[in-house]
Amino acid sequence: QKQDNKSTECSQLGIMDLKFTSSRKYISISVPSKSQTMSPHIKSVDDVVVLGMNLSKFNKPTQFFICVSGVFMFYLIYGYLQELIFSVEGFKPFGWYLTLVQFGFYSIFGLIELQLIQDKRRRIPGKTYMIIAFLTVGTMGLSNTSLGYLNYPTQVIFKCCKLIPVMIGGVFIQGKRYNVADVSAALCMSLGLIWFTLADSTVAPNFNLTGVVLISLALCADAVIGNVQEKAMKLHNGSNSEMVLYSYSIGFVYILFGLTCTSGLSPAVTFCSKHPVQTYGYAFLFSLTGYFGISFVLALIKIFGALLAVTVTTGRKAMTIVLSFLFFAKPFTLQYVWSGLLVVLGIFLNVYSKNMDKIKLPSLQGFWKKRVEERKTRTLSQTV
Repeated sequence: QKQDNKSTECSQLGIMDLKFTSSRKYISISVPSKSQTMSPHIKSVDDVVVLGMNLSKFNKPTQFFICVSGVFMFYLIYGYLQELIFSVEGFKPFGWYLTLVQFGFYSIFGLIELQLIQDKRRRIPGKTYMIIAFLTVGTMGLSNTSLGYLNYPTQVIFKCCKLIPVMIGGVFIQGKRYNVADVSAALCMSLGLIWFTLADSTVAPNFNLTGVVLISLALCADAVIGNVQEKAMKLHNGSNSEMVLYSYSIGFVYILFGLTCTSGLSPAVTFCSKHPVQTYGYAFLFSLTGYFGISFVLALIKIFGALLAVTVTTGRKAMTIVLSFLFFAKPFTLQYVWSGLLVVLGIFLNVYSKNMDKIKLPSLQGFWKKRVEERKTRTLSQTV
């Protein structure tokens, strides 16, 4: 009987073991992919869906054409509308109110997008969102307000040089050390900015140093916000739509409170009510194109990598500056071209420093050896 009990126990253990091992086959740990962490615009590892269009069905050249077309179309309209709003006579003092309206639209877009995804829970703590919202207000508010004092091309050139505050912060805060390419990139950008600003001060009739200070502070906030957002999204696995909804809605409250305290809300509302199409209408399209543009940038990064994405966005900024001079009357000097090329060189060196394994440039030593060999061959042929 004992043997029967033992055999029964063994058989039960065997069954339990089989159940355990068989159940283990169905245990899986789901790790969110990079695309899911970055943005809900990109739905899965295999499928790249942008604005309801599945790009995975197309071949690589078609995907590239669609992404580049989306980036250029939406961001060029975005830049044109931004400058168009500030060209409305009397609107320049209301940069903060434009940011308030923009934050309101972004909050609505984020809420709509959040309803389209399955997981609607807030993962990132409220305190973190309060910090991110403050930095977002600083980045976009100061950037919009700077257009009341600067030419639009000058603002775009400054936006291209986010590397400078990032490097300064890395040295003083984290004690980082940078290679020659990074230092050269920062130097080229700095010299290009100084040259462009000096050119602007000589030809622009209403140049104001306040605009330079505002856009510089916006760049510093922008340099910090990227690191804070990335850390929060990786740590808490938050989605991009969640980030947009909470950071912009909290930022909306910040700006509303600030404008109310400084009595800046009433004059702005009065002015915009007199020009509803030129203010609220343009601001809606301005916000919508900016929101759509980022989805194509994220798709471009996912499919082709950050290197190509940086190249495309840099080309877009260059085109924005050209269109700004074509569509809006402003003074021009060749110093804009040379200083702009110096900034582009800085951007190239920055990209090169991050992708040295992919981009192979000929070394000076190799070039010199090649020249010496060519001279030897030429001398030998002449002797013969």
